[in-house]
Amino acid sequence: MNERTAMTTDRVRAIWRRELHRDPILPDDDFFALGGDSVVMVRIQGAFIEELGAEITMDQLFLHPTVESIAAYIDSRAALTP
Repeated sequence: MNERTAMTTDRVRAIWRRELHRDPILPDDDFFALGGDSVVMVRIQGAFIEELGAEITMDQLFLHPTVESIAAYIDSRAALTP
Protein backbone atom coordinates (compact mmCIF):
# COMPACT_ATOMS: atom_id res chain seq x y z
CA MET A 1 0.00 0.00 0.00
CA ASN A 2 1.45 3.36 -0.97
CA GLU A 3 1.56 6.38 1.35
CA ARG A 4 -1.41 8.11 -0.29
CA THR A 5 -3.63 5.03 -0.01
CA ALA A 6 -2.52 4.52 3.61
CA MET A 7 -3.63 8.08 4.40
CA THR A 8 -6.95 7.59 2.61
CA THR A 9 -7.44 4.27 4.43
CA ASP A 10 -6.96 6.05 7.77
CA ARG A 11 -9.48 8.74 6.82
CA VAL A 12 -12.03 6.15 5.60
CA ARG A 13 -11.58 4.18 8.84
CA ALA A 14 -12.23 7.32 10.88
CA ILE A 15 -15.44 7.98 8.93
CA TRP A 16 -16.59 4.39 9.33
CA ARG A 17 -15.79 4.39 13.08
CA ARG A 18 -17.84 7.54 13.54
CA GLU A 19 -20.80 6.51 11.37
CA LEU A 20 -20.94 2.86 12.45
CA HIS A 21 -20.22 3.67 16.11
CA ARG A 22 -17.62 0.90 16.20
CA ASP A 23 -14.00 0.68 17.19
CA PRO A 24 -11.70 -0.80 16.16
CA ILE A 25 -12.29 -1.12 12.45
CA LEU A 26 -9.60 -2.95 10.51
CA PRO A 27 -8.69 -2.30 6.85
CA ASP A 28 -10.21 -5.61 5.74
CA ASP A 29 -13.43 -5.33 7.76
CA ASP A 30 -16.57 -5.57 5.64
CA PHE A 31 -19.08 -2.71 5.87
CA PHE A 32 -22.06 -5.07 5.92
CA ALA A 33 -20.52 -7.48 8.43
CA LEU A 34 -20.01 -4.48 10.73
CA GLY A 35 -23.76 -3.79 10.61
CA GLY A 36 -23.74 -1.22 7.83
CA ASP A 37 -27.05 -0.54 6.12
CA SER A 38 -28.42 1.88 3.54
CA VAL A 39 -28.96 4.68 6.05
CA VAL A 40 -25.36 4.51 7.27
CA MET A 41 -24.18 4.18 3.67
CA VAL A 42 -25.84 7.49 2.75
CA ARG A 43 -24.16 9.20 5.72
CA ILE A 44 -20.80 7.74 4.68
CA GLN A 45 -21.35 8.92 1.11
CA GLY A 46 -21.92 12.44 2.44
CA ALA A 47 -18.80 12.25 4.60
CA PHE A 48 -16.73 11.07 1.61
CA ILE A 49 -17.89 14.10 -0.37
CA GLU A 50 -17.35 16.53 2.51
CA GLU A 51 -14.10 15.17 3.93
CA LEU A 52 -12.41 13.46 0.98
CA GLY A 53 -13.89 15.32 -1.97
CA ALA A 54 -14.94 11.96 -3.41
CA GLU A 55 -18.42 11.29 -4.73
CA ILE A 56 -18.86 7.52 -4.47
CA THR A 57 -21.99 5.79 -5.75
CA MET A 58 -23.81 3.13 -3.76
CA ASP A 59 -22.88 0.64 -6.48
CA GLN A 60 -19.20 1.29 -5.82
CA LEU A 61 -19.71 0.90 -2.08
CA PHE A 62 -21.28 -2.51 -2.73
CA LEU A 63 -18.38 -3.46 -5.02
CA HIS A 64 -15.75 -2.22 -2.53
CA PRO A 65 -17.17 -3.13 0.90
CA THR A 66 -13.93 -2.99 2.90
CA VAL A 67 -12.05 0.05 4.15
CA GLU A 68 -8.98 -0.93 2.16
CA SER A 69 -10.84 -1.59 -1.10
CA ILE A 70 -12.90 1.62 -1.04
CA ALA A 71 -9.80 3.65 -0.12
CA ALA A 72 -7.92 2.16 -3.09
CA TYR A 73 -10.90 2.92 -5.33
CA ILE A 74 -11.05 6.53 -4.10
CA ASP A 75 -7.34 6.94 -4.77
CA SER A 76 -7.58 5.38 -8.22
CA ARG A 77 -10.30 7.88 -9.13
CA ALA A 78 -8.26 10.77 -7.75
CA ALA A 79 -5.30 9.70 -9.89
CA LEU A 80 -7.50 9.96 -12.99
CA THR A 81 -8.75 13.46 -12.16
CA PRO A 82 -6.68 16.19 -13.82
